[in-house]
Amino acid sequence: MMTIYLNNQFHYETENLVRLFFPNDTIRVIREQPQEKELPLITVLTQEQADRTVVSVTVETEDFCESASAVTEGDPRTHEKDVERDMAVCLYGLLVRLTGREQPWGILTGVRPIKLFRRLTDKGGRDYAERYFSEKLLVSEEKVRLSSLTEQYEKRILALSQPLSFSLYVSIPFCPTRCSYCSFVSQSIESARKLIQPYFEKLLEEITATAQIARNCHLRLESVYIGGGTPTTLSAVQLQTLIETIRSCFDMTTCREFTVEAGRPDTIDEDKLRAILTGGADRISINPQTLNDRVLEVIGRKHTSAQTLEAYRLAREVGFRHINMDLIAGLPTEDVESFRRTLDTLCGLAPESITVHTLAMKRSSRLTMQKTAVSTGSEPPAAGMLRYCEQKLTAENYHPYYLYRQTRMEGNLENVGWSKQGYDGLYNVFIMDETHTILGCGAGAVSKLKKPASEDLERIFNYKYPYEYINGFSEMLNRKERVTSFYAELAEYISQIRL
Repeated sequence: MMTIYLNNQFHYETENLVRLFFPNDTIRVIREQPQEKELPLITVLTQEQADRTVVSVTVETEDFCESASAVTEGDPRTHEKDVERDMAVCLYGLLVRLTGREQPWGILTGVRPIKLFRRLTDKGGRDYAERYFSEKLLVSEEKVRLSSLTEQYEKRILALSQPLSFSLYVSIPFCPTRCSYCSFVSQSIESARKLIQPYFEKLLEEITATAQIARNCHLRLESVYIGGGTPTTLSAVQLQTLIETIRSCFDMTTCREFTVEAGRPDTIDEDKLRAILTGGADRISINPQTLNDRVLEVIGRKHTSAQTLEAYRLAREVGFRHINMDLIAGLPTEDVESFRRTLDTLCGLAPESITVHTLAMKRSSRLTMQKTAVSTGSEPPAAGMLRYCEQKLTAENYHPYYLYRQTRMEGNLENVGWSKQGYDGLYNVFIMDETHTILGCGAGAVSKLKKPASEDLERIFNYKYPYEYINGFSEMLNRKERVTSFYAELAEYISQIRL
């Protein structure tokens, strides 16, 4: 167990930074000095004075004991972020010396580094943002370069959003089987088959009600994303009905993108693909994760690489012109050479976009429950995989258009969406940047109400599980009335922005 003793408000940042170096350890945070030292122990203390704050950090183990300190000039009440950064730099330096490992993202622990990079760019220009990432946040040269390039492409997408823009997310929380790395609220078809039809009927009802709210608030639809789970666990008739309901209820004249996740190749057939395409969805995602059959078996995906390739061929034959494919770097038992072969094969298929995730040990996943460890070596396999991705995809004329991070990722790396020119996934950027309101329908969906030109965000949660969603449907619809009052309160504010 790793113990952190601190006397300040930097609990969250301190714990997250320590977790980068010790992702498999239990971490305990205490606020009173321990009577007896239990090693390893990290002590983080701040002393506020009238015009400065003194930070002192000590890291102690059985065979290591070093300290670092910093003085942050300025009124502590207005320089809290500077104090936090100085604390993190001190702690980071000690942990690097203790472990012999640097982190590719330096002291950054947040999910949205590109959002921070953009703020810095707006403040002082691109060179300033790059220097700040490198010198103040200790981000590696490789990740600074990736951040700068991604932000340039992302900015073009964000410019499409208007004060009354919103996107629609629809959740289908069912899968053929549960993958070992997955923590989404989804249930296998075998255990939840009897819930699908009553769930589907309630979902159509919620979509209809949500569309009426959007019309009453004069909102502008930018993108639609049907995800889950695996939406293609629905029948072709259900998919057709779902898409027709969305298109008939919402004003689609401003919609720029309509995506359906067909993530599991073993749920795809010609009838379903035709139902999706003729219904009007113009983007589909077919997700192999890997083309190594042995690894697929290890992670609980009950399909083969041949089925993935056949599903892709069938989607092209049906007429899809924007196909995304997902990969995961760092899957159990997969080595760099296997990953390279998968990526080379996908590039040969030439999908319009490829999203490369890094394995994250999510709290409720089977891998975490089995106490699978996160790699802590100086060069985990996932790092080599992502390095090859950047080289190969750049050479194949893909560019990075969005990026985000998660806790307990292999190698403390990142997830990146790569696309060919003109095929960026708009919804991915809007949801990750928190650009505008997202109205969510279905079990586990979260509606995020965004105040334009601000960082203010209000959430409305749907019930998580299908049976809760069905039984608590009336209460859930009542919650959604908050969308109407939210925009009523913003009416004058939005009219001023538009002037």
